[in-house]
Amino acid sequence: MHREVRLLRQKGIHSLILAIELFNRPRDEGRTEAVLIHADHAFEMLLKAAIRHRGGRIRKPGESGTIGFKECVGKCLSDGTLKCLGEEQAVSLQVLNGWRDAAQHYLLDLPENELYIAAQAAVTLFDDLLSSVFGDHLRDFMPARVLPVSTQPPRDLDVMLADEFAFIDQLIAPGSRRLSEAKARLRPISILDAASRGEDRQPTEGELRRRIQDLRNGASWQSLFPGAAALRLDTEGSGLSFSLRLVKKEGVPVRLVGEGDGSAAAIAVRRVNELDFYQFGFADLADRLAGLVTRNKLVAVIRHLGLANSSEYFKEFQIGKMPVRRYSQEALKRLQAELPKLDIEAIWHQELERRRGA
Repeated sequence: MHREVRLLRQKGIHSLILAIELFNRPRDEGRTEAVLIHADHAFEMLLKAAIRHRGGRIRKPGESGTIGFKECVGKCLSDGTLKCLGEEQAVSLQVLNGWRDAAQHYLLDLPENELYIAAQAAVTLFDDLLSSVFGDHLRDFMPARVLPVSTQPPRDLDVMLADEFAFIDQLIAPGSRRLSEAKARLRPISILDAASRGEDRQPTEGELRRRIQDLRNGASWQSLFPGAAALRLDTEGSGLSFSLRLVKKEGVPVRLVGEGDGSAAAIAVRRVNELDFYQFGFADLADRLAGLVTRNKLVAVIRHLGLANSSEYFKEFQIGKMPVRRYSQEALKRLQAELPKLDIEAIWHQELERRRGA
């Protein structure tokens, strides 16, 4: 293992151990913020270690600093050569990062149940990544007795959120002077809801005020936060092998979405860096398919399969004044699977006929 990779991974493990220690401390002062900050840092270090371990870069050309948390998630989700995250795992990381951002930079009132979910889900996902990328487990680095412990273990997420909104209803009751507290309790739920819909952002004060007014007017929390309502907790095992994951409910699709897609019907993860997802130019694609098809005939095959009509396979970018056509790893996989089955000469003949008629 390269020295840089080893050091980054080690820093990630140390930060996660600190997050666990702070979660289990007997005093509450600064506990929520400290747990979220150290857990967030642990994943940034681990993802950077994973990227470097798989031959990727964590520095942009000409820049001295390394990429941040969100770009790490984007690379590990979207880059075919670096990919080590699934969509639901990326949602969990987006939630953790959003909660950390709010706790570090403003006000976040995270109930104990939700802090437990953040801490235990972090331990589960960290162990998953250690295993899938490095072939190791957390038990190799800490005693088996160590894990986040709660006197209020998590219940069904719907029940937890229903209880939380019952408490918020008390805070916003007529004559109440506790609106700041209500907004601090709504903020983590808003971040969770936004992350589930692929939106990486903090709620504005205006949005929180409108949600409070909607609740006062009798709106259900499920209608106001449909993304959060589409999630559930998945638990299994015991001891250090106990796992807790934030996953979609049955029947709710998980998909990648592009800019401008605001659908709340699915748990969605935005590609943090689109150029990492659409990683191949036409020449790159042709080089990888050189044994299967010539460059000229590859143009005809791409047209025949309709790859340029699907955002799963193709996107055109505007870089400066130049249009740049890019293809995804999924496009390469589709071509590798289809080319041996196609009558390429017939497709090429149709392409020539099309050009003569144009």
